[in-house]
Amino acid sequence: MEQLAYTLHEVLSAADEREFLEFAKRLYADEPRWICPLDDDIRKVFNPAENKKFEKGEAVRWLAKDAQGNTVGRIAAFWNEESAAAEKQPTGGCGFFECINSQQVADILFDAARDWLAARGMEAMDGPINFGSRDSWWGVLVDGFEYTPLYANPYNFPYYKDLFEGYGFRNYFNQNSFVWKIGRDSMNERVYGRAERIMNTPGYTFSTIEMGNLKSAAENVRQIYNKAWALFPGVKPMSEEDVQHMMHQLKPIIDPDLIYFAYFNGEPIGFFVMVPDLNRLIGGFKGRFGLWQKLQLMWNLKVRRSCDRIFGIIFGITPEFHGKGVESAIFLYIYKNFFANPARKRKFPYKSFEFAWIGDFNPVMNRMITNYVGASKHKMHTTYRYLFDREKEFERCPRLDMIRPAAASAEQKQTSENK
Repeated sequence: MEQLAYTLHEVLSAADEREFLEFAKRLYADEPRWICPLDDDIRKVFNPAENKKFEKGEAVRWLAKDAQGNTVGRIAAFWNEESAAAEKQPTGGCGFFECINSQQVADILFDAARDWLAARGMEAMDGPINFGSRDSWWGVLVDGFEYTPLYANPYNFPYYKDLFEGYGFRNYFNQNSFVWKIGRDSMNERVYGRAERIMNTPGYTFSTIEMGNLKSAAENVRQIYNKAWALFPGVKPMSEEDVQHMMHQLKPIIDPDLIYFAYFNGEPIGFFVMVPDLNRLIGGFKGRFGLWQKLQLMWNLKVRRSCDRIFGIIFGITPEFHGKGVESAIFLYIYKNFFANPARKRKFPYKSFEFAWIGDFNPVMNRMITNYVGASKHKMHTTYRYLFDREKEFERCPRLDMIRPAAASAEQKQTSENK
């Protein structure tokens, strides 16, 4: 039996923050599939000047150390007023968890996060999650350990699942990742008729992004996203500032062959944003991202075009065009003009295409990717929830196709009242 010889230290100094980052590098030193995240990407999460979640929230980090002063684990805890209020009970989060294979150390870290959140009025915590958007640092990898992770996606040892469940966390939802091999997999024949009908119907047009007019493209994304997703509980509409900031962040890595829009009579109705997977290029940086690393990245990305994997980061179809086959038409347009077009003068360097972060609470999207696109599931992450009241009944995340009608009715009622 392990002896209680561990202590907890809050991250307060620059040296503590360096150790928070360096511990993960030592822990995974012999794991060839782990890709070291960029230090600055993680620092930004905990910098109030960079992360808007701090405007109505807090975050804290700890290191667990053994009797000799060696770091054996780390964790962060955080809460945000808007995120907490979106749940049935006020819910905070823990994340950036790394730990040796010890339930005792994990329990010490989880206890610290639980107690800190409870002192701030939280009644549950999700983990491991990000103090920010869901597309980064979210979930425990539970299946697909043979594959390298996508950029800013978690990779962990298999025993992490046991540590979370051993503490009492329950599976709140799973996040599926799908892969489609460009040049090896073909588009599902069943969607051809559905997609071609749309493509041949007057009024529908499809195009890639115009690099000379990113401001307009960003506004199209905002309009579609807010119509497509804003009805879902917990999803905050994008502001003009949000979407312009997103486009500014993406601009250095945008490949115009990877961002697509659908229009009907000139009005934007759908988009699909993909980006090159930077993890294919940053593995040797060891977390550093100074001038030399930035030059290397741009050379390999833009000149050598040596990144061979892409992934979809955001997708949306406006509600009035759901069920018409627009999503299939977008993918057929991509497939015919880029993935499978031998007449293209510009070499298409990508070999695989990943759809990441498809929650099991969204069965429509899971079916679309498997049945319409023909991609195969190859990784899965789990987001866990821990209820502080251990007698309270646990409920998994509700399915989107069950909660959307209620949300739509509420919006319609509010619109009627406003009139």
